[in-house]
Amino acid sequence: MSELLVSVENVTLGYGRKTVLSGVTLQIGVGEFWGFVGPNGSGKTTLIRAILGLLKPKQGKIIWHRKVRIGYVPQREVLDDLLPMTALDIVLMGRIRKGGFLHRFSPDDFEAALQAMEQVGIADLAYLPFRELSGGQKQRVLIARALATEPDLLLLDEPTNGLDLPTEHAIMELLRKIHAEQGVTIVFVTHLLSLAANSANHLALFHDGRVTAGEISELLTDQQLSTTYQTPITVHELNGYKVVMVQESRERVRNA
Repeated sequence: MSELLVSVENVTLGYGRKTVLSGVTLQIGVGEFWGFVGPNGSGKTTLIRAILGLLKPKQGKIIWHRKVRIGYVPQREVLDDLLPMTALDIVLMGRIRKGGFLHRFSPDDFEAALQAMEQVGIADLAYLPFRELSGGQKQRVLIARALATEPDLLLLDEPTNGLDLPTEHAIMELLRKIHAEQGVTIVFVTHLLSLAANSANHLALFHDGRVTAGEISELLTDQQLSTTYQTPITVHELNGYKVVMVQESRERVRNA
């Protein structure tokens, strides 16, 4: 077990009288790579908001075991494309500290921002308007912004949503590279189980208001996935790539 970074202990989350998640328990260790997986509306972003401290648990507690800098990558739709900002302007937002938007950027801030852009392969886009970039380029800008905070923990909400397959693959390759080279703890949200299965070493499966969490070797089995999702599921491997498939029930095939 890695040194603990944050513990989520029997947490219940929701908004107003509505409960979204109940009894969530998981521990994220230093240097781990987590995939939070579930359909839209299953509570993945709700748990991310709680970890960020933006949502107070109704029950249970979230315990930080050390001081942590968090780099957060929201869904791209959160940013207004009409803002007249360059890619570098967006990345520099990751350097804003206590001074808020009154923060004066220093030469060190510019150097850190440009270094983050170089790291994700978009240094040549620094002075282009953010709104003119492609979806994949915008995602790299947001990842660079998070890296400019010099994070211990990188949280990404649906980083491949709306991207074509080659761009999706490139973004996941980038995250794997960041994890391998910097040892940053990564938690990324996705509705694609196969995507998480081929990148993460830990999974949190969201289903019907509950979360099943653990090492990928424990959770990525036919039996565990079938139990979690209450439907027959099989895991296959093709050329080193894990593929998760829902089995057609005999009854459904017979009635087709």
